[in-house]
Amino acid sequence: MSEDEIKYLDKPKLKNPVLIEGLPGIGNVGRVSAGYMISQLKAKKFAELYSHNFLPLVVMQKNGVARMLKAEFYYYHGKKNDLIFVVGDSQSITPHGYYDLCNSILDLAEKFNVKEIITLGGLGVDSIKGVPKIVGAVNSEKLLKKFKPFGIIFDGSLVGTIIGVSGLLIGLAQVRGIDAICLMAETAGFPIVITDPIAAEAMLNMLTRILDIKIDMTRLEKEVSELEEKIKKTEEFHKKMLSKLQAESKEHVGYIG
Repeated sequence: MSEDEIKYLDKPKLKNPVLIEGLPGIGNVGRVSAGYMISQLKAKKFAELYSHNFLPLVVMQKNGVARMLKAEFYYYHGKKNDLIFVVGDSQSITPHGYYDLCNSILDLAEKFNVKEIITLGGLGVDSIKGVPKIVGAVNSEKLLKKFKPFGIIFDGSLVGTIIGVSGLLIGLAQVRGIDAICLMAETAGFPIVITDPIAAEAMLNMLTRILDIKIDMTRLEKEVSELEEKIKKTEEFHKKMLSKLQAESKEHVGYIG
């Protein structure tokens, strides 16, 4: 097996799909937001990604069967655009692995003619006043005009560097000519292992406005609790990965997603 391998369970026909990435990160904002949308929209899984760059462990399920860590791809047929969601257990544990993972995601995106990507994550802050703000980063100036009307804050001084899939993915998408935006919700869910449902709710409200989709938000708290049980399996490894990345970075790391 190569370092990254995508196993297709189905090959759906999709119309103008937008790809939404939500892997574990600070506050697990992206993972919770994307996972909740998958649940509420009853999106269907069509592919799984396995990688040598994931954490070196298997996850024990309740029935005693162990499984490999993986990223999963789901699709949903929308009114304006179809959607592709990518969620998963882990990010990479090596720097080059982030490039492999992002390029594998982009290979799939190109296969389905994706023209726009939205990545989701949390922005670690000391304190939050009121509803968490959504800070954005785009990979071309033309996208500022499209997304500013939604009230997204575009200010590079608030973030500094974006380490991880959510940041790297929009950079590599630019190289391939794919429009992309990274959305970051303010969260006190720091370190990475503290899940922040309030930030996830703010993210979901923004994301559903952008996509012009309505979903039931009443089950969010319950689903966050269920997701936390899954996250516990890998949280210590995520914490160590985060600490290592911070130690290696010469700049202040405001966001890792």
